[in-house]
Amino acid sequence: MSKILIVDDAPDSIKVLMETLRNLNDEILVATSGKIALEVALSQTPDLILLDIMMPEMDGYEVCTELKADAKTKNIPVIFITALDEVTDETKGFELGAVDYINKPICPPIVQARVKTHLKLKFAYQELERQNTILEQAANYLAKNRLEQGHLLHSEKHSNMPWEEGEFNGKRWWWTKKK
Repeated sequence: MSKILIVDDAPDSIKVLMETLRNLNDEILVATSGKIALEVALSQTPDLILLDIMMPEMDGYEVCTELKADAKTKNIPVIFITALDEVTDETKGFELGAVDYINKPICPPIVQARVKTHLKLKFAYQELERQNTILEQAANYLAKNRLEQGHLLHSEKHSNMPWEEGEFNGKRWWWTKKK
């Protein structure tokens, strides 16, 4: 089950979004201000945030900026849901790190589709990071073992040979072993 944080100062907007997301079987968290949103994001670590822009005290742009500046919350996808419909508003949202921008009044099937898409992307990215960590650990392990095996093979192989090797004036040289 995913956690979705809805941030809006308008109770009617919160109600509409909660009704829209009800069928997704996700845990819904609610914050009615930017300050509360930041507290909830830090304490509950939601998987996705639906964020209104026009709020008193701290607007959605400021909230998004704070979220993206914190290591604990910077990878939480933010979707702006707002009545602001100018291209400059949408552009600013993306520049601040939002993954999507939905205009009010919302269309419930579109909100559901976008939420599902961004949750899938987030979980796929997390799985990719997990797999990369495993691959890096395996590569480091193999490199370390190869280095150790190579050193052993090198010393065993050359101990039975009728020559010795060494370096002289920056070049590798081989010479006959003394008997």
